Amino acid sequence: MHAILRVTCAIIMADDKILCAQRGKNMSHPLQWEFPGGKVEIAESDEACIKREILEELNLQIEVQDSLQTTRHKYSEEKEIELIPFICSYIDGELKLKEHQEVRWLAFCELQNLNWTEADLPIVDELVKKYCNNKG
Repeated sequence: MHAILRVTCAIIMADDKILCAQRGKNMSHPLQWEFPGGKVEIAESDEACIKREILEELNLQIEVQDSLQTTRHKYSEEKEIELIPFICSYIDGELKLKEHQEVRWLAFCELQNLNWTEADLPIVDELVKKYCNNKG
């Protein structure tokens, strides 16, 4: 039996754009895109985790506005994550990349143009359905 990792991620919004982060070359799932975040530590709340992770990884202060449906993704027999997404707003801080290769601020309708990690895809689909009216 394997443990399920609890992982938070932030959908950081500013000026109707969302912060998308490209994983570094030396990370698992290299160069794929994700909503930044990280593992929940023992005795840490999900909200405290996402604020800490974004400050550590991107040097940004955020405020949690809402949460989305938690999803589970099994990468292998040994690795399964429970992904806890939060809608967040940018509060303060100058963006500094510590782990990620690149970040982009994209509109909802542009999200599907990136190569997302498998765990983040359901969130991308949900956001596009909810906020991007496909009138093409």
